[in-house]
Amino acid sequence: MADFTPGPTGTDEVLFAVDGSLGRVLLNRPRAINSLTRDMVVAMRAQLEAWAEDPQVQTVSIEGAGERGLCAGGDVRAVREAHLAGTSGGVDFWADEYVLDAQIAEYPKPVVAVMDGIVMGGGLGISMFATARWATERSRIAMPETIIGFFPDVAATYLLSRAPGETGTHVALTGTTITGADAVALGLADAVVDSARLPDLLAGIAAGNPVEPVPEDATTKADTLTSARGWIDECYAGDDAAAIVERLRAHDAPEARAAAEKISLRSPLSVAVTLEALRRAATAGSVREVLETDTVVARGLLQRADFAEGVRAQLVDKDRSPRWQHESVSDVTRAEVLAVFSG
Repeated sequence: MADFTPGPTGTDEVLFAVDGSLGRVLLNRPRAINSLTRDMVVAMRAQLEAWAEDPQVQTVSIEGAGERGLCAGGDVRAVREAHLAGTSGGVDFWADEYVLDAQIAEYPKPVVAVMDGIVMGGGLGISMFATARWATERSRIAMPETIIGFFPDVAATYLLSRAPGETGTHVALTGTTITGADAVALGLADAVVDSARLPDLLAGIAAGNPVEPVPEDATTKADTLTSARGWIDECYAGDDAAAIVERLRAHDAPEARAAAEKISLRSPLSVAVTLEALRRAATAGSVREVLETDTVVARGLLQRADFAEGVRAQLVDKDRSPRWQHESVSDVTRAEVLAVFSG
């Protein structure tokens, strides 16, 4: 058993161990499904920098403590509280988080992301750009940010904009939760492995075995999204969020109409901003370029009322009844969307 200990910053919210040739990162807030705090992000950045220069560490793994999942995302309640208190804590958290995401994407050694259980928001930021991205039969993966007045940040739009057809647009606007198999189809994961095999796979890497993005006996077979490509590609085409919702509502497929209803519950401004972010990310040259845009958009949405209201409704009061700034996405003007991207 690896001997996990706090890293150079001393926080016990994330632990580290060197197991043979494997440097292991263990997110350690299981009661919060390992939601990321700024302390965790700073500690991970420091340890990854140290391991990059450590000849013993040939590979790094990112894992989550507990049975519920790798990581449910960033601690947006803390971001909201910092914003309402008039401090820079929220912006500072995102700045550090995005640097960590870029660090993982550009890391000089192989990184293995164990995407078991719940992997959402910032959890994808620290896993979807790894060398080997292992989902499991228990994986529940999402970028659900439009329901809290935010958008799919952490450069998720880089991959979602490159997913087959408009499947990435569907997942981003609705915030729907997908399986590990669909994550593979979208390009967010490499393979689905049996969760019972994870200890042996990691032990093999610790013993010096090569990193395999698709281990033997893993599956890359898609789940439901591929079969829904017909209505998804038809309805989500174009750059007009209101037109997308109209096509979904008018479509014969019950799944399309259900998607329209799901989008209608989300922040109209966030939906429109997310679509713009996706279309811009499609032509971006790197993950880092998208993260730079995400920094501007995150700050812009933090200043709008929908973020504080969405987090209140979903995570603070939990009444699930947000009062959005706009009645529907058709009420969001182009100027309002562009203003979020202007800093």
